[in-house]
Amino acid sequence: MSFLSHFSIPNFFNAPLAFSSIPKILMGFPMSIGLTAISFILSLILGLFLTLAQMSHFKLLHWPARAFISFMRGVPMLVVLFIVYFGFGTDALPAAIISFTVNCSAFVSEVFRSSFLAVDKGQWEAAYSVGLPYSKVVRRVIFPQAFRIAIPALGNILLDLFKGTSLAAMITVSEMFMQAKIVAGANQDYMTIYIMIAIIYWFFCWLITIGQTALEHHLAIPES
Repeated sequence: MSFLSHFSIPNFFNAPLAFSSIPKILMGFPMSIGLTAISFILSLILGLFLTLAQMSHFKLLHWPARAFISFMRGVPMLVVLFIVYFGFGTDALPAAIISFTVNCSAFVSEVFRSSFLAVDKGQWEAAYSVGLPYSKVVRRVIFPQAFRIAIPALGNILLDLFKGTSLAAMITVSEMFMQAKIVAGANQDYMTIYIMIAIIYWFFCWLITIGQTALEHHLAIPES
């Protein structure tokens, strides 16, 4: 009974504080969503180039791309963030964007690579048979099909990136988690605020999942 009395709900979660903190926490939402959008778009672009490089027969392209992807997949995003911010002396916001982009691009590249390989080889052969150069084959024939295949996996990367933007608080970027830390410190109630920020992140991830599902349905190839 003594343990339960110390773990009582009123002491564990302050509902009035939690709800009153929402507007203050959401002050960091534009930064969180901005970091996510910019980093994800850049990682798609870089990831596609990495995919083409690692699928190339030229060793000077293939092996550096494979090494970069292997390294980024094996290093925590927080470590990359600290290297860029403290090691290279980059300002906080650019450091966050660079770190999130290069880290996510490795995972995006692997998704694209598997998606490219999933496209029927006959599509490549048919495109080459009508005289299309490699660049147009990739851009007009292969990539649209591969992108459809990649959407579920890319959606997972986007979710991880959105949650990962909370790491930017470690280098003083004023996103949602940073705002939550400020509110928690001011009220000396970290448990309540951290539960609240967890619910907020879950809510936005749920919305992203709904958008991903809608995109999958929109781009779905009709069955013959």
